[in-house]
Amino acid sequence: MDKQAIIEKIKEILTRVLKHDRFEIHDELTAQMVEGWDSLTHMVIITEIEKTFSVQFKLKEINKLKNMGNLIELIQSKLV
Repeated sequence: MDKQAIIEKIKEILTRVLKHDRFEIHDELTAQMVEGWDSLTHMVIITEIEKTFSVQFKLKEINKLKNMGNLIELIQSKLV
């Protein structure tokens, strides 16, 4: 799956979980930049991403994520 397809699926998940689309996905995006993205919604978002892409993240992988670019790279590595 190419990066653009992954981004589109992530945008759908974020829009559904956060109930708004007032954000633009780019590699430097962090949760702090998005209204409503707190620790609770973060876990819901991660769970939805795991379901959507049929992948599982280890806790240490999640803890290492710094931004959207890292998340996209992690998803891509799991899909190979």
